[in-house]
Amino acid sequence: MVRVKNGQQRAKKHAKYLAKAKGFRLGRKNVYKQVRSALVKQGQHAYVSRRLKKRDFRRLWIERLSAALRTKGLKYSRFVNMLEQKDVLLNRKVLSNISLAFPKVFDAVCDEVLK
Repeated sequence: MVRVKNGQQRAKKHAKYLAKAKGFRLGRKNVYKQVRSALVKQGQHAYVSRRLKKRDFRRLWIERLSAALRTKGLKYSRFVNMLEQKDVLLNRKVLSNISLAFPKVFDAVCDEVLK
C-alpha cells in the first residue's frame, strides 16, 4: 500500500499562515507553531482594539468640543444639556468636526443654543 503524506497540502497551508505573519519578528514570522499562536493573539488584539477605538474617538471628540467651548466661556456639560433642551440633532462627532473646520458655523451653533 502506498503511504499518503499530504506534503503539498501541508506546504500550502503553512505558506498561507506564514504569508499572514509578514512583518512579525523573530520566530513569529517563520516558525509555523509560533506563527499560528501569534496570529491567534493578533486576532484577539484586533477584536479588543475595534471596541477601544470607539471609546477613544468619543473621548477625542469630547476633548475637542470642550476646548472649543472653553474659548467661548462655556462648559461642555452645560452645552450638551442645552443642546438636548433645544432639540438640536448634532452629535459630538459632527460638532467636533465643525469646530475644527468651520469655526464661524460653530459660533452660530453656540449662539443658537444660548438663545
